[in-house]
Amino acid sequence: MNLPIVKERSFYKTFCILAGTLILEQAVILSVNLADNVMIGSYSEISLAGVAAVNQIQFVIQQVAYSISNGLIVLASQYWGKKHLDPIRKLTSVALYYGIFWAAFMFVLVTLFPAQCVGLFVNDQAAIAEGVQYLNIIRFTYPFFVVTTILLGSMRSVETVRLALIVSAISLVVNCCINFLLINGRFHAPEMGVRGAAIGTLTARVLECGIVICYVFRKDKKLRLRPRNFVQTDSLLLKDYTRVAIPIIIQGAMWGVTNAIQTAILGHMTISAEAAYSISSTIFLLLKVAAVGACTAASIIIGKQIGMGDRDRLKETVVTLQLLFIGVGIMLGLMLLAIRTPLLSVYKISDETYYLANAFMIIQSVVICTMSYQMPANCGIIRGGGETRYGMILDLISIWMIVLPVSYLAAFVWNFSPVVVVMFLNADQVFKCIPAAIYTNSYRWVHSLAREGTPKVK
Repeated sequence: MNLPIVKERSFYKTFCILAGTLILEQAVILSVNLADNVMIGSYSEISLAGVAAVNQIQFVIQQVAYSISNGLIVLASQYWGKKHLDPIRKLTSVALYYGIFWAAFMFVLVTLFPAQCVGLFVNDQAAIAEGVQYLNIIRFTYPFFVVTTILLGSMRSVETVRLALIVSAISLVVNCCINFLLINGRFHAPEMGVRGAAIGTLTARVLECGIVICYVFRKDKKLRLRPRNFVQTDSLLLKDYTRVAIPIIIQGAMWGVTNAIQTAILGHMTISAEAAYSISSTIFLLLKVAAVGACTAASIIIGKQIGMGDRDRLKETVVTLQLLFIGVGIMLGLMLLAIRTPLLSVYKISDETYYLANAFMIIQSVVICTMSYQMPANCGIIRGGGETRYGMILDLISIWMIVLPVSYLAAFVWNFSPVVVVMFLNADQVFKCIPAAIYTNSYRWVHSLAREGTPKVK
């Protein structure tokens, strides 16, 4: 059987540049979080518990911000395929209004109820007190993070992706340097503990926001955004964005809450299970960035091709992308299997923790393989094609109606082993491959979202 595969080398070059840059960016962002945890962990275990609790709140905030940006990418990439830039500028303005409202809402919430928010994820009063100190500073990062994320989304929609990698690398260096100085008070700097870590993150967020704003308004030659674009309104584009983005935002919020619940389920089992999952998740999350990068790259490519109106080329692209996803998944799965033994040998852990971490990594090697197909298919190809409700409904059924209830019962009612619980917690990443393959190859997700009659490049 001859599959319709893209043969032009330029397509693979474009995909590799987009995906590769996005993968590196996500890896750097993850490194920022890991650096914070390592530096705070070396300072105080109680401080680490408080910061980890706040990071659960941060994860929800970030997931919604990324979702607002992804809603922009879905629509804007189709206009980019048509070379219609004015709608992209107006859509960026709409997305910024959504993002600023979200940042303001969360800022007010954590300001009014800081201890209650931190207490959702940790019970120890000392840890809550440390978390509140961290949160009182970190809350000021919300508007800067949201503005940066959405402006970078507008750049991604016109295939400018290297900016985000550069900004993330600068953020990592600045954050780590300030953490080094202020957490333990080195080189005569004041010892500030968690407040020092929060100041490092806040400084990095302000700096990266300033860099992105300067680039977007002064250096960018594609979109050429100007401050006046953000006071322009378009009721039709506002309606389009709301219809497309709301399902993505709901799905992002569900992901954030789901991650917190999964962490809580394992955290309330055994100390060995929690430690083992922490070890296995570190390398798993690092490898997962390949699936995230492929997902965003696929969304941009598919959206642009639908905007160009080349349906024959679209089928070749979809088939080729799916084969690439499968290849990436197999490679990542084998990589995780190969490195698990040398990685675990570095840790000084009990036999039980070693056994559990090894078992978790074997499970995750299968999960990363299937995730690398279903996530880019469901949230890259299908979402990039304009069908945004599908992913929300799929996650609502698979995670909230199946995975979380069954995992809770397995952990606290049936008293299954942590290995079985982890299998249940990750089961959706395997069985979602079936609807992904069926729906992706049905092409019922292809929707032209760009309005006709909009002005072209000017």
